[in-house]
Amino acid sequence: MEQEIQLNQHNKQEYPPMHTCEHIVNRTMVNLFGCGRAVSAHIERKKSKLDFALPQAPTDADIERIEATVNDTIARHLDVTTEFITQQEASERFDMKRLPEGASDTVRVVKVGDYDECLCIGLHVANTAEIGTFKIISSDYKDGIFRMRFKLI
Repeated sequence: MEQEIQLNQHNKQEYPPMHTCEHIVNRTMVNLFGCGRAVSAHIERKKSKLDFALPQAPTDADIERIEATVNDTIARHLDVTTEFITQQEASERFDMKRLPEGASDTVRVVKVGDYDECLCIGLHVANTAEIGTFKIISSDYKDGIFRMRFKLI
């Protein structure tokens, strides 16, 4: 007998290409700078922004490397898949700090090929080929926070 999976309600309708791109940007920042995932995010269809806690401002060359790495990852045409696991299983693989209080025991993991995986309840593309080209349109650094604004073209 199959049990129906019960997940938390979700009240935001993400634009799937941008949301999947956010996951790729997060993993890229973790890989390149050894930082955590974004400390805050505003993800929209036309343009988005992510804030990362970094000890120093990225150089222009670093910013170009971020953009190139994200676009190289998108160009790999990675499948985006989901997995359902218990909170207990998740706690062995993920930082659980952002999981809302009262979250269901079953959580959803979104995987972008072999590049990234994280807990997420949002909408995503089926393959990174659906994302387009990632372009950083501006960035700044203040008080230990690197903010990047970006769009998809």
